[in-house]
Amino acid sequence: MLDFVIRNACLTLVAAVALPALAQVPNADAQRPFAQPQQMVDIGGRRLNLYCSGSGPVTVVFDSPSGDAGWSWFKVQPQVAKRTRACVYDRAGLGFSDPSPRPGTAGNAVDDLHRLLTAAAIAPPYVMVGNSYGGGIVQLYTYRHRADVKGLVLVEAQHEDETARLDRASGGKLQAMYDMQAAASKACASAAEAGFVPGSAMWNNCIGPMPADTSRALGAAQLAERHSAAFWRAAQSENSNFAVGDAELRAARGPWGDLPLLVLSRGVSPYAIPGKPQSALNKAVEMENLALHKEMAALSTRGKQRVVAGAGHLIQIDRPDAVVAAISDILDELQR
Repeated sequence: MLDFVIRNACLTLVAAVALPALAQVPNADAQRPFAQPQQMVDIGGRRLNLYCSGSGPVTVVFDSPSGDAGWSWFKVQPQVAKRTRACVYDRAGLGFSDPSPRPGTAGNAVDDLHRLLTAAAIAPPYVMVGNSYGGGIVQLYTYRHRADVKGLVLVEAQHEDETARLDRASGGKLQAMYDMQAAASKACASAAEAGFVPGSAMWNNCIGPMPADTSRALGAAQLAERHSAAFWRAAQSENSNFAVGDAELRAARGPWGDLPLLVLSRGVSPYAIPGKPQSALNKAVEMENLALHKEMAALSTRGKQRVVAGAGHLIQIDRPDAVVAAISDILDELQR
């Protein structure tokens, strides 16, 4: 899955090609709730970390890329909470949530999220927002709990056929990169179990620098997570079950009816080489990515697709303003 590759192998490249200056960087106070556990909700013998703020008749629920916690939305959630209730959470084993004895499949994540919202008394209606792997989870959640979900914002969201189709478009290079990343991730998980040695090659390869736009507290929390063997086990479980999630989403796939839906697509290729013209191969991959998103938007009679200029795969980091605007537009539709 692309988000896992980017976060663990292509972070420097993405930072180089994106335009974070377009987005307002929240101050340390706004980031503080994301740097520590908030509401630890028991969902049946284990707890998931939940953070909600704001109030309103509709709750916006965010889900994060693979291997990432609710803090992925630290630039977006506070802005949405100015208008309505907005909730982020950490999937099992990520961020501050307890690990799960179950495999990290999309279906299990949907079940966890439903238990979480029920146990925390976060009643519908919901607008679900998800990036990449999290975008697949919120789609699957909507198929399984259609009456509860009144709108969707899919941010570079997972499509069940994206790996196969993008790999064909890349002439097999994408799958080769995924395989290489899977091997690197497995090595990081093994190193985490043994304990990282600061300054070692594995420490540099697996921990990496924290994004420059995080506060000291949030950066420290993210760094601590990446030192944790529990994090790597959870991330590995998600990574090794992507095909299961694709199959679950494929089995559920069908039209959304008139569900308000916005699909956000990247305007900057994560595979682009800064300073060099776009290759024919790169262009083919990006065109196929847009086609996948166009197909998702077409599943609703009220579906629309937007290409976000200046944003790579993690649009909520590069252009949080575009994500906030999309959510606001969905909320406006629900008020009409």
